[in-house]
Amino acid sequence: MQNRKDMMSRDTIAGKHERQIPPRRVVLRGALAVGCGLWVPMLLSGCDSKKSADSTSSAPAGPSSAPAGGATPAAPPAATKVAQATVQYQPKPKGDQKCSGCTHFIAESNTCKLVDGQISPEGWCSLWVKKA
Repeated sequence: MQNRKDMMSRDTIAGKHERQIPPRRVVLRGALAVGCGLWVPMLLSGCDSKKSADSTSSAPAGPSSAPAGGATPAAPPAATKVAQATVQYQPKPKGDQKCSGCTHFIAESNTCKLVDGQISPEGWCSLWVKKA
């Protein structure tokens, strides 16, 4: 009887011990949630401060030349180009697709409306659109 009682108490202790250690998946999910909870507000606060700084610095000083009725024209978005590596730019064509046949290519300066840097007329990127 004593031996059986010892076995039951060991099983109970072992069972409690196993339940106290969470599975690895639960621990990793918790760590991910905590990490995101710390970084997301910091990233978003950086975006807000940049937006407010842009809006205050671009506001003209003095009287505005707004059209009649008080409506102000929307400012055009800033022209930002993407890096060549981002759009998988290559200096050789992909089949029949090459920069010289793309809508975005500017032949006079060998540049692109969307991609940063010098562009080869024989090049190609993932933003390629056939000229109309």
